Amino acid sequence: MFKRILRIFIIVLVLALLVVVVGGIVGFNFLRDNGIKQYFASMKPPAATVSTTIAKPSAWTPGVEAIGTVKAVRGVDLTVETTGIVKDILFHANQKVADNAVLLQLDDAVERADLDAQKAQAALDQTSLARAIELTKRGVGSDSTLDTARAAASASASQVTKLQAVLEQKQLTAPFGGTVGIPKIDIGQYLAPGTAVVTLQDLDTMRVDFSVPEQQLALLKIGQTVRLGFGGEDRPFAGAIRGIDPKIDSSSRLVNIRAEVANPDGKLTPGQFVQVRVELPEEQNVLTLPQTALTTSLYGDYIFVVQPAKPAEAAPAAKPDEKPAAPAADKSADAKPADTKPADAMKPAADAAKPAAAAKPTDKAADAAKPAAEGDKPALVLSQVFVKPGRRNQGMVEIVEGLKAGDVVVTAGQNRLFNGMSVVVDNTIDPTKSANKQADQQ
Repeated sequence: MFKRILRIFIIVLVLALLVVVVGGIVGFNFLRDNGIKQYFASMKPPAATVSTTIAKPSAWTPGVEAIGTVKAVRGVDLTVETTGIVKDILFHANQKVADNAVLLQLDDAVERADLDAQKAQAALDQTSLARAIELTKRGVGSDSTLDTARAAASASASQVTKLQAVLEQKQLTAPFGGTVGIPKIDIGQYLAPGTAVVTLQDLDTMRVDFSVPEQQLALLKIGQTVRLGFGGEDRPFAGAIRGIDPKIDSSSRLVNIRAEVANPDGKLTPGQFVQVRVELPEEQNVLTLPQTALTTSLYGDYIFVVQPAKPAEAAPAAKPDEKPAAPAADKSADAKPADTKPADAMKPAADAAKPAAAAKPTDKAADAAKPAAEGDKPALVLSQVFVKPGRRNQGMVEIVEGLKAGDVVVTAGQNRLFNGMSVVVDNTIDPTKSANKQADQQ
């Protein structure tokens, strides 16, 4: 009987110990998970570093932008007028030639022989005419003989002129000064009339042909400044409008415009693609921002404005400093009934409390100095503002609605920002300028 009771007692004791161990493990895991949740819930994200700019009215140069094609003011593909075999090529690729310079010589042996024979006949006819005139003066010759001799001499002179023109057709000359391209023929090749020989382009002055919508036709006029570029915002070439087509294309509703641009360095090439901007009269007091400050989303275009944190947002920050004092008092109060040791055991705690009490004045002075130092730089937070953008030019965008003069706007780092986030402003790097320019300035 006693053994059975002892066995039951041991079993109950083991079960109770098992329950205590399992309960302790479950309770520890619960407290740990709860503590982790509270830690992450109360943890504030670190302040992000951003660069900013101040929105202010400025001068704005509006413009009409288009895509154009470069052509030479004087440019032609040279062809031959007559048949013949290439005897000599008197130019090479990319050579600058003068006006009326001979570029190609065809075989002209037959034409030269015909010309020499005709010149001899013309000289004979001229001698016969002189003899007929002399005989007529003496009264020996008839008027009909004189007329025949005069007609023969005139026909021979005309025939000489004709053969001279045929002989000149055996030469290809430059109609104007310019730069020739790659030869399209070879020596000894037989050429038919109309065969292309080479292209000749005057690269000193270029023309640009482009089209604009009919709605923008009223903004354009002869003489307006035109700027050209190959891509991006840089347009280093300047010219002027020289022609506006008086007719609108009924199929595309576009108007053809022609501008002329000086090309002293030869950087523009005929047939090249360029971006064209016609500059309109300057406007004043236009609110603009760098295009990097504007973010586009499915809900609209928005910017981030940097504002000082409100006092209501800064007040809760003092609460964590006050909380630790209360638990310390509660712990000391709760420890009294649970402590079964003599009062002498409390002496070390009292002795340890004395340095803490002695250090209070200095700690309070340090704590008082911290808010004063933090007051010099108030906390900054972000405010997401939806805006209505307008025209764009040279990396800047016009803001029509939603922006006020004096607002501090974030210009970089918007992808990782959100409304109400704390930020730190660092304007040492300007994203609106290239890295090379900033390095040169530094």
